[in-house]
Amino acid sequence: MFDSLSDRLNDTFDRLRGKGKLTEADITSAMRDIRMALLEADVNFKVVKEFVAKTKERCMTAEVMESLSPAQNVVKIVLDELTEMLGSTESKLVFSNRIPNVIMLVGLQGSGKTTAAVKLAYLLKKQGRSPLLAACDVYRPAAADQLATLGGEIGVPVFRGDGAHPVDIAKGAIQEAVDRLRDVVIVDTAGRLQIDEQMMQEAVDIKKAVKPDQVLMVVDAMTGQDIVNVVSTFAERTDFDGVIISKLDGDARGGGALSVRQVTGKPIKFVSMGEKPDSLEPFYPDRMAKRILGMGDVVGIIEKAQEAADAEQLEAAERMLREGFTMNDMLDQMKAVKKMGGMKGILGMLPGGQRALNQMGGNLDEGIFDKNEAIIMSMTKEERLRPSIINGQRRARIAKGAGVTPTEVNSLMKQWGEMNKMMGRMRTMANQAQAGGKKGKKGKKGKKMRMPNIPGLDAMGLGGMGGLGTGGPKSDMDLLRQMEAQMRNKK
Repeated sequence: MFDSLSDRLNDTFDRLRGKGKLTEADITSAMRDIRMALLEADVNFKVVKEFVAKTKERCMTAEVMESLSPAQNVVKIVLDELTEMLGSTESKLVFSNRIPNVIMLVGLQGSGKTTAAVKLAYLLKKQGRSPLLAACDVYRPAAADQLATLGGEIGVPVFRGDGAHPVDIAKGAIQEAVDRLRDVVIVDTAGRLQIDEQMMQEAVDIKKAVKPDQVLMVVDAMTGQDIVNVVSTFAERTDFDGVIISKLDGDARGGGALSVRQVTGKPIKFVSMGEKPDSLEPFYPDRMAKRILGMGDVVGIIEKAQEAADAEQLEAAERMLREGFTMNDMLDQMKAVKKMGGMKGILGMLPGGQRALNQMGGNLDEGIFDKNEAIIMSMTKEERLRPSIINGQRRARIAKGAGVTPTEVNSLMKQWGEMNKMMGRMRTMANQAQAGGKKGKKGKKGKKMRMPNIPGLDAMGLGGMGGLGTGGPKSDMDLLRQMEAQMRNKK
């Protein structure tokens, strides 16, 4: 996602940082590099021209040129202008008091409308709504079957109306929603290989018949420059309210997506970065701009961690403090990291992470989770609950059963040992706090506690995130700080 653009921009910023004081020639050269980077990323020419002009004008002020850190100011200006180009603030779905609310999806064939409809239904269902999908694509073979299958996987009903006209299907879906007490209808319309009058008129007719509360245009991030022509035509005929960008993870350039907001004035509502139902995410312009500039999205990581941590996992964190860390707990943590998008997804959201990933060729061994899961599942129930009983002979048996080497089993056992020690230290500190602050052997003042590595995260420099998904590093460290504060106050 924006890999080449991110690399080019960061190379430009590195050259600026190496100069110290900047001259007008330095700014001009940097703006030329930024212009070329944006054009090579498929950003619309007019959008690039306006962006560079505004950015250069702001960078050439005395406030920037004569500051102590002019390069940092340039980066900040580029960030501000890029955020503005993407839409400045999040644009949420707007729901009316009408029941049901109707959301209509339009776009070209192959843009990902059907999967976007299912992902949107999944997202709304998670938010407590009761969506109904309407299969209004009667032209593409098995389109209704595909929607029905995907809807069944997420537990959302689909209204098909086989043999009927798309307008009648949309009307019937609304009546079905009323009868079934469904509060949202998502209308999946037909697409074409190219924009044609029949497709556009049908979209206009459906919109006129059902009066949708929101019309969302689904565009393929890999469309490139042609995305501008597509969204402009749809904006004229259907006057959509926002954009869903699909397959954003499939294009290293992605510049066409950056042009949508500036060309049409319509906000980007959601982006899809994966095939799974939960891969549709609200679009935050400021966060996306930071990720493009290599600044990461730490807020996004925290939100994913909070989402992954359910009530059972929070109870498990309390149990671990009381009883210690088991292999079952380690398995739960690995599943939580997978739920957050895997190692590659987390790394891409860390400051400088996407650049590091690009330098590795975009390759990151996600299979280590599967390998470690196989090791744990090859243990007996008793071994998973009491890993300390696993001796050399048992390790050899586990390695054989999991299809790995004894060295890989030993590595996992070492990581478990570190996490179990941490739980022991936290338990000691909790007991000391309750007992009035008496020092234990590990409770000496000034000794720092290192968060252990979760299997696989140490390979990418994220070893300090060992608690994600089971109370999380944030909640664990908050607990430690509270305990330390209590002990200091009692002394």
